[in-house]
Amino acid sequence: MRRGDRLFELIEILRRARGPVAATAIAAELEVCKRTVYRDIAALMAQRVPIRGEAGVGYVLEAGFHMPPLMLTPDEIEAAVLGAQWVQTRGEPDMRRAAASLVAKIEAIAPNDLHSFFAEPVTGVAPVETPPEVLASSDIRAAIRRQKKIRLEYRDDRGTLTDRIVWPVLLGYRDEGRILAAWCELRSGFRYFRTERITKADILEDRVPKRLAQLRADWERAMAAERERYYGPGAGNAREPASDKT
Repeated sequence: MRRGDRLFELIEILRRARGPVAATAIAAELEVCKRTVYRDIAALMAQRVPIRGEAGVGYVLEAGFHMPPLMLTPDEIEAAVLGAQWVQTRGEPDMRRAAASLVAKIEAIAPNDLHSFFAEPVTGVAPVETPPEVLASSDIRAAIRRQKKIRLEYRDDRGTLTDRIVWPVLLGYRDEGRILAAWCELRSGFRYFRTERITKADILEDRVPKRLAQLRADWERAMAAERERYYGPGAGNAREPASDKT
């Protein structure tokens, strides 16, 4: 666990407690030693987090404390709610649940006078029909994170079926569906695959032979070159490719 995440979790432990929390209990929950807890408590107090107590007794977080990084402006809250609305109408089930959970967590730490931004949002997103999928988007995202190859049976816009082994780079979300950007071994180049045209798919145990950062950099350069072919010099960072290539 990163130190910043640990400090956040430490504050949450104190926030939900009804009385002093011993360093031993904090250390057990965070899976660190007591010495680390003492250092973290000292660091938080140095940042003026209102923690009372001492080693051997326990620690208490004074009521009404809000962590500055989580004190959002009204515009930031509206942006987060709007983004969550978009995901809830266009994302797959696990992403929809994650979006709802995210908004609930933000609302829980927001001041009372901003709760109307969650209960009565002034933004809205039109619903769209969820595209059919053979390979769940959650599986695609997992394959990208784990850097695993994917075997696809893909139907192109002419109805032709082909077998592909691809190195997934990015899953793009659009109103009308989702697009998988990947290096295609069959075509020896980067291609876009519309997920509703995937008729069969398997996540392979074979790892992509490049680090994700390097693969994504190669993809960005290839897409910039393609944009320049379509739109001329200087357009590499200006527009998307004209069409999905398969």
